[in-house]
Amino acid sequence: MDFFASQESLTAVQWVLRAVTGFFFLVIIAKMMGQRSISQLRFLDFVMALLLGNIMAHPLSDEGLGLKGSMITMSTLVSLYLIGVFITLKFTFIKKMLDPSPIPLIENGKINYHNLKKARIPLDSLLSELRKQQTEEVHKVALALWEPGGEISIFLKSEHQPVTLKEFTASHKPFDLPIPIIEEGKINYGELHHLKKDESWLNNQLRLSYNASVHDVLLATIDKQDQIRIYLYK
Repeated sequence: MDFFASQESLTAVQWVLRAVTGFFFLVIIAKMMGQRSISQLRFLDFVMALLLGNIMAHPLSDEGLGLKGSMITMSTLVSLYLIGVFITLKFTFIKKMLDPSPIPLIENGKINYHNLKKARIPLDSLLSELRKQQTEEVHKVALALWEPGGEISIFLKSEHQPVTLKEFTASHKPFDLPIPIIEEGKINYGELHHLKKDESWLNNQLRLSYNASVHDVLLATIDKQDQIRIYLYK
C-alpha cells in the first residue's frame, strides 16, 4: 500500500495502482451520486463535478500527495451532495433556489429579450439552437424555454408542426403547454392562483375524477381548456 501514501517518488507499477484505485473510487462515487448526474448537469451537479475533478486529479499526478486525504474529502462532499438532493426533494423553496424554473425565451413568435439577458444567452446562440431543431424562423415558435439543465426546449406553433395521419381531418388548435399544478404531492399555489382556481376546487376535481387526495398525486397538469391530467404514485 506504499502507493496510497505520499512518496518522494513512485515506480511505474505504483503509478498504475494509484490510477486503478482512483478510477474505481470515482466509479463508486458516480454510482452513489445517481443517474441524474450523468444524464444532465444541474447547478449542484456542476459544482460537484468541478470539485471532484480537481480533488482527484492532484494525487493522480503528484507523488507528494497521498490518496487518503483526497478520498476522505470526496466522500464528505458526496455525503453533502446526497443530503442536498434529499433536501431539495423535501423542501420546494430550496429546490427552486438550486433548480430554478424554466425561463421563456420566445413566446408566441416573439423573443423575450429581458429573459434572454437574464439567462445570459447571446441572440446568436438562440438562433443556433433553432437551426439545430430545423426551425429557421422565430415566428414559427410558440414557446422556447431555457431549461435548468442548460438546454433549450422548442415548441412550434400548431400550423408549423409535422402533420400526422390523425391530424389530416382535424382542424388546427392553438399551442397549449400543460401547467403543473401538483408535483410530488405538493400544490403549486402560484399557478393555481394564476388560473383563478383555489385548493377546494382542486380537491373536488381529484375526489370526483380519481377518488384521490393531493398526497396521492405524483403529477397533475391543466391546460387552457381546464382539462386535468393526473398521474398517481401507484
